Amino acid sequence: MAQLIEPKSYKLEDHLNDWVKAKLDVLKLKNQKDYYTESAIPDYLKEALKGRAKTENKTNFGKPDFSITGYKQAPVIIENKLGLKKLIAETKDGIRFDEKSIKDYAVNGALYYATGMIASGKYHEVIAIGIAGDSDDTIELKVYYVYGSGEHSFKLIENVSTLDFLENQKTFDVFYKDASLTDDEKHDILIKSQAELQKYAKSLNKLMHNHNITAPQRVLYVSGMLLSMQNVVDTAGTKIQDGLVPEDLKGIQTESKRDGIQIVNQIKEFLTARHIPIEKQNLMLASFGEISKDIQRDELEILDKEVSKLIDGKASINKQIFTFIYHNIFLSIDSMAGHLDIMGEMYSEFLKYALGDGKEIGIVLTPPYITKMMTTILGVNQNSKVMDLATGSAGFLISSMEMMIDDAEANYGKETTSAKDKISSIKKEQLLGVELNAEMFTLAATNMILRGDGSSNIHKGNTFNTPEQLYTDFQANKLLLNPPFSYDENGMPFIAFGLEKMEKGGLGAIIIQDSAGSGKAVKSNQAMLKKHTLKASIKMPTDLFQPMAGVQTSIYVLEAHKPHDYATTVKFIDFRNDGYKRTSRALQEIDKPTKRYADIIKIYKAGRNAKVEANWNLNEVYIEDFITSSGSDWNFDQHKTIDSKPTLEDFKKTVSDYLAWEVSNILKQRGDEGK
Repeated sequence: MAQLIEPKSYKLEDHLNDWVKAKLDVLKLKNQKDYYTESAIPDYLKEALKGRAKTENKTNFGKPDFSITGYKQAPVIIENKLGLKKLIAETKDGIRFDEKSIKDYAVNGALYYATGMIASGKYHEVIAIGIAGDSDDTIELKVYYVYGSGEHSFKLIENVSTLDFLENQKTFDVFYKDASLTDDEKHDILIKSQAELQKYAKSLNKLMHNHNITAPQRVLYVSGMLLSMQNVVDTAGTKIQDGLVPEDLKGIQTESKRDGIQIVNQIKEFLTARHIPIEKQNLMLASFGEISKDIQRDELEILDKEVSKLIDGKASINKQIFTFIYHNIFLSIDSMAGHLDIMGEMYSEFLKYALGDGKEIGIVLTPPYITKMMTTILGVNQNSKVMDLATGSAGFLISSMEMMIDDAEANYGKETTSAKDKISSIKKEQLLGVELNAEMFTLAATNMILRGDGSSNIHKGNTFNTPEQLYTDFQANKLLLNPPFSYDENGMPFIAFGLEKMEKGGLGAIIIQDSAGSGKAVKSNQAMLKKHTLKASIKMPTDLFQPMAGVQTSIYVLEAHKPHDYATTVKFIDFRNDGYKRTSRALQEIDKPTKRYADIIKIYKAGRNAKVEANWNLNEVYIEDFITSSGSDWNFDQHKTIDSKPTLEDFKKTVSDYLAWEVSNILKQRGDEGK
C-alpha cells in the first residue's frame, strides 16, 4: 500500500515566494523579463509606489513581492504572507488599512500598494493579488481590481482563484473585461461617492462652524486647501515641488511662516507653475486670501473632536481644517471624481446651513447622475465641443470631460500617446464655461484643475456681454445648461443665446423649471422655434432638487439652426419615477434606479421600441406629439391624453356600484319600517 506523503509545511515566506515562482514558470513567464521580484522592481513602478509617501502617519512598507507590468491595461502586484490566517484583515466596515494590518496581511498590503500607485498619478488602474498559505496544499489567493486611491476604491474578482489569467495578453484581456467596472457599477459608485462626500461635508461644516468660519468662506477654504495639496507641476508635467501635507503646517507664529500664509503661498506656486493666466490667478487668489486673512486662525488651539484622532496635541484652526480635508477628501479624490462635482457638493451642503436652501439666490446645482444623463443624451464624445453658459461649479463640464476622455481611451487605448494627446486637446480646447459669480467661478476653476486641469476655457463674465469672438472661435456643437431660475423667464434666455452661438446641427439640453415650457418663457420659446428645433421634453422627478429647493423641472433638448418643423413630432417622456426617493438625509433606492437611468437613454433613442430592463409602461411614459408655435406647450402633461372610452371592466364596476347602492337603499327602507 502506497504511503501518503503529507504536504511539507512552509517555514519561511520565501517558501511561498517559491510557490508563486513555480506557478509563473508553468505559465512560461520569465523572471526579470515578464515579472519582477521585490529586489528588482522597475524604476517607474518604484516611483509610483512613492504615491503613498504622502500619508504622514504610515511608514514606508517596502515593495510588493512580485510585479508584472507587461499587460497593456494595468500593472499587477502580488503580496505574499506566510500562514493562511494572514490572507486578509477586515471588519464589518471593510478591509483594514491600519499600519499593523498593512504590514502583516497579504490583501491589505497589496491593496495599500495598489492604491498608492494610483495616488502617484502614474497609473489609473492596478490589479492587486494577496496570497497566503501554510503549505502547497493550503494556499488561498484573492484578486482585486483597483480603480482609485481611496480605501474603498476596489472590487474583489470573486470568480478568480488562480494565477492562470496572467498567462499572456489574450488571457489577461478576458480577465480584464470581466474585472473592469460595468456601467451599473460606475453608476452605483457615483451615488455612493456622492453620499460619502455629503457625509464628510456635513462633518466639515460642523468643524468650520465650531471655529467661526463664515458660511461664504467655507467652500473657498475647501477649494483652496485642496489646491495647496496638489504637487506643483510645470506645463511639461515635471514636478517642481511636493504638495502640502498636514505635517508641513507646524504652527509657527511668525508672519511669513504661519499656517495660513504657507497654504496661500503654495496655491500661488501651483497656479504660477501651471501658467494659469494672471487675471484668472488674481481672481482666484482674491478669493483664497480668506484663508490667511485672520491671524488668529493660525494660533495653536485645543483640537475639535472632528480631528482629535488625526492630530496629536494642539493645532491651528487652519491646520485642523486642512487635516480633515486631507484625510477625508484629498486622499480619496480620484475615486470620488468621475462625474462627481466635488466643489458643488460642498457648496450645496454649506448653502443649506447658510440660507436654508438655494431659493434666495436662484442657484440650485445639478446632481451628478443628472449631468451624466444629459451628457449621454446629447451623445458627447471625444470630438465634441461642449459649452455651459451658466457654469456654476462646472458640474456639466466635469461630466462632459469624463465622457470625452472615456471615449478617447476606448478609441486609442489607455495610456497610449494618441490617447494622451487627445485628452490634452479635450482639456485645453474642447470645454468652454462662462460664470458671472466670482465665488462660483473660483469653484469651477478649482474643480477642473483637480481633474488634471480642464480650466483653460472657464471665463468669469456676463454670458450675454462676453466678446463675440469667444464663441465664434470655440464653435460649440454641444450645449448643457442649468441656468439660475431667478433670471428672467426662469433662465430660458441662456439657451436661446447659446443656440445662436452653436454650429448648425449642434444639440443643446437645458434643465429648467417647467413653467418655462408652459407660458413663463413664451418670448424666448417662440423666438427659438423660428430658428431651432425642439426635439424632446423630459419631465423630471418632482423631488429632484430636494432638500435644496422644491422646483418642478423638465429637460428640453433642442437642435441648433434648424427651424422647427410643425409637421414633425416631439418626444415627450415622463421620468418622474427615476427609482429614487429623496429625503433631507439620503437618496434612497426604491425601484431599480441604476437600470432606470440606463433605460431613459434607450427610451430617448428608441421610444416605445426601447429594450428596457426596469419595469416601465412605455405607452404611459412615452408620447410623440406635435407642438404649436405658441411656445407654451412644451411639457409632458400637456400632451398626455386620457382615454375616455369605457372598457368592459368600467361597465362591470359601474353596474356593481349601482346595485350596491340599490341594495343599501332597500335595506335602509326596511330598517326604517321596522322602527
